[in-house]
Amino acid sequence: MSDDLPNITESLLQQPDINRLTGTAATQHPPRILLLYGSNREKSYSRLLTLEAERLLRHFGADTRVFHPSGLPLPDDAPATHPKVIELRELVEWSEGQVWCSPERHGAMTGAFKSQIDWIPLNSGAVRPSQGKTLALLQVCGGSQSFNTVNQMRILGRWMRMITIPNQSSVPKAFLEFDEAGRMKPSAYYDRVVDVMEELMKFTLLTRGQSDYLTDRYSERKESAEELSRRVNQKEI
Repeated sequence: MSDDLPNITESLLQQPDINRLTGTAATQHPPRILLLYGSNREKSYSRLLTLEAERLLRHFGADTRVFHPSGLPLPDDAPATHPKVIELRELVEWSEGQVWCSPERHGAMTGAFKSQIDWIPLNSGAVRPSQGKTLALLQVCGGSQSFNTVNQMRILGRWMRMITIPNQSSVPKAFLEFDEAGRMKPSAYYDRVVDVMEELMKFTLLTRGQSDYLTDRYSERKESAEELSRRVNQKEI
C-alpha cells in the first residue's frame, strides 16, 4: 500500500489509460439520439424546437427517435408495464445520446417533462439506462430569455449520470421564432441550436462505446470486491 494513500486498496486503483479510449475500433452505425420534449399542447414550441433539432441531427448523420409524451401516465400512477412507459424505457436503452427540451413554466421545467425522466430508472437489473450517454439541453420561453430550465435539467442530467455537453440553447419569445409552417426562422437563436446539435454529435462520436470504461469507478469496484469477499468467505451456505 502506498504511504501517500493509506486509505486506498491499491489492487482496485486503476491508472487512467489513454489507450483504453483510442485503441478500439470506432463504432460504425449512425449515432442513436433520443429527443424528449415537455409539452402536450396542440401548438407546442418545445415540440417544434425538438423537431428542428432532429432535422439538424439527421443532417449530421444521426439515427433519431422522438418520444411523444401524450398518454404517458404520472409516475407511480400506473404500472411500469404501461405501453408508453415501456416505449420510453426501450428508447432510452436504445439511445447513445439524448436531447431534452422543455418550456419554462412558473420558472421551472414542466411536469410533463419531469414525468418522463421520473419514469426512467437509474438501474434496470444490471443496466443503468442513462449512464454515460451524452445529453444536450434546450428550452423555450414565453417571454424574455432565461436559463432556469436548462440549468435545472443540467442538474437532472448529472443525477442521471449523463455526459451533459457544455453548450445549451434558450429561445425567448418562442412564438416569434417560428413561422406558420412550424419551422424556426433564421436568427442568432437558430444558429445556437445548430451549435448545440453539432457539439452533441461530436461528444457522442467521441464517447459512445466507451461508457463502460468512462463510468468504471473505484468506489464501485471496491464495493463489488467486498461483496465478493463476503460471499466467498461465508461460513454457511
